[in-house]
Amino acid sequence: MFKKVNRKALRRRKQLSIRNKISGTVERPRLNVFRSNNNIFAQLIDDVNGVTLVATSTISKDVKAEVKHGGNIEAAKLVGKKIAELAVAKGLETVVFDRSGYVYTGRVAALADAAREAGLKF
Repeated sequence: MFKKVNRKALRRRKQLSIRNKISGTVERPRLNVFRSNNNIFAQLIDDVNGVTLVATSTISKDVKAEVKHGGNIEAAKLVGKKIAELAVAKGLETVVFDRSGYVYTGRVAALADAAREAGLKF
């Protein structure tokens, strides 16, 4: 008999494994990525103080005006560019990338590449 694979539980296990290894600080925050079918979200988190320093997504006002659909690679590139611009404006240049258990391809990779091109180092 075949067992149905619970993809959400597998991703959660990967996510917890990654989070045990990386952590964000004030000087080097964690760039967290969350993607849904219709949107993509990115935030810079200081885990020492438990504070989100910068956040943006495809439902933010500045990004939503430029994007037709938030669940594609073009939208992910725009979110990556915006998060890097906001971080550099706050004086943050180096970050730790947290892919949240997602495979590093498609929208996740596009967001990371756009953030690197816009000035973030990771």
